[in-house]
Amino acid sequence: MTSIDKSSYISPEQQRYATWLSWGARSGLVILVVTFLAYVFDWIPARIPLDQMPNVWSLSAHAYIEQTGAPTGWQWLSLISQGDFAGLIGIAWLSGCSILCLAAVMPIYVRDRDWIFVVICVIAMSVQLLAASGMLTVGH
Repeated sequence: MTSIDKSSYISPEQQRYATWLSWGARSGLVILVVTFLAYVFDWIPARIPLDQMPNVWSLSAHAYIEQTGAPTGWQWLSLISQGDFAGLIGIAWLSGCSILCLAAVMPIYVRDRDWIFVVICVIAMSVQLLAASGMLTVGH
């Protein structure tokens, strides 16, 4: 009879989370590279042309928004067809990957009746979605 070395054992939920995270991170990197190249090579016209960016880099966030008319919050979604905002798709994708990973492991926890882990997943996903919603802002 052979014994399983528990230090190298990977549970099904760990494997699924890691697989989804790996897929999400790699696809996010591809999105970032493609949208960056589209911006740099002007395949997608930019709201602020690349050669004009050094003029606004040194501005404070408030001054940048005021001078460029850049959107705040989730309003950037209306501008994803513009090269300088298309890159935000990859950033949003990468920041949301953990939500997809948690959603992917929840059926395993439900099947195994690990209700505490189901609750933890729901809470973690809820906190992330609430933070991303922009409803929790300070100032302004």
